[in-house]
Amino acid sequence: MATIGATCLTLLDWMKRKDPNGQTAKIIELLSQRNDVLSDIMWKEGNLPNGEITTVRTGLPDVYYRLLNRGVAPSKSHTAQITEATSILEARSQVDCKLADMSANVAEFRLSEARPFLEAMNQKTAYTLFYGNSLSNPEQFNGLAVRYALTTAANGQNIVEGAGANSVNTSIWLAVWDESTLCGIFPKGSDVGLKHEDLGIGDALDSNNYRFRAYLDRYVWEAGIALRDWRFVVRIANIDVTNLVTESSAADLIKLMIKAYNRIPSFNFGRAAWYMNRTVFQMLDIQRMSAVSTGGGLDYAVVDGKNVPAFRGIPIRICDVLVNNELHVA
Repeated sequence: MATIGATCLTLLDWMKRKDPNGQTAKIIELLSQRNDVLSDIMWKEGNLPNGEITTVRTGLPDVYYRLLNRGVAPSKSHTAQITEATSILEARSQVDCKLADMSANVAEFRLSEARPFLEAMNQKTAYTLFYGNSLSNPEQFNGLAVRYALTTAANGQNIVEGAGANSVNTSIWLAVWDESTLCGIFPKGSDVGLKHEDLGIGDALDSNNYRFRAYLDRYVWEAGIALRDWRFVVRIANIDVTNLVTESSAADLIKLMIKAYNRIPSFNFGRAAWYMNRTVFQMLDIQRMSAVSTGGGLDYAVVDGKNVPAFRGIPIRICDVLVNNELHVA
């Protein structure tokens, strides 16, 4: 049995959302996060009802130098198909009609409950984009970390070693978004993005499965990612967070980013961006003070009308979902 108030707003919740004038209070969203990666993703409609099949070239044909009056053996190229799955992220909200109607503005009261649902959906999607693992969580799509987890794998050359150990590490990511490299996908025949359905007034169930009338809302986001060319994503792994915080023996972030930058085959197409959390960016900003005078490549540029940090002309994005307790990548 669910605890009373665990899934439904209570009268106490209602009281906590009123200001001294009896209006719905402006709620300070202390739990909100900054996950700029969500604004960078380039989306494409999948070619499957639940994802995308990508065909990649895995081998070139053999070619030969020929002597006069001599033939050559026939050959062919080789391809393989990779299936990428999408996931269904869904949430439901039910607010007792009587509770909502007690407010001076029902729509505003309902909106105060809708905002945290939207924030939670954004945070969960951003987290899954990096850390999703369908092996341990079958309902999730695979994120980037599980794809760049072994230096001995075929794409291991795109994992830059940050020299950290144990499980107090984090990562910096460099990604080039494009339909031919890395992109977000949504199921064939569906709509892109987070969808909200106002289901109006209907029957809801309490913790005893008894019915009551409530305003009902449904939030759903069907999404995944397709890594179509692994060469256009680089992970700087094993960055020791403890050293960043204490500023003692901290990783040379600029040098690591230079290494990552040079692993990308080309920046002539797509949308490139760096992704890191605030702990990493703080140290990067500190190291920038000496690096700017020596041509370190870190500066500020105007992107979409905003002054944003950039390295080698590629914008740096803050992602709060990038954790500081990653396991060591071997």
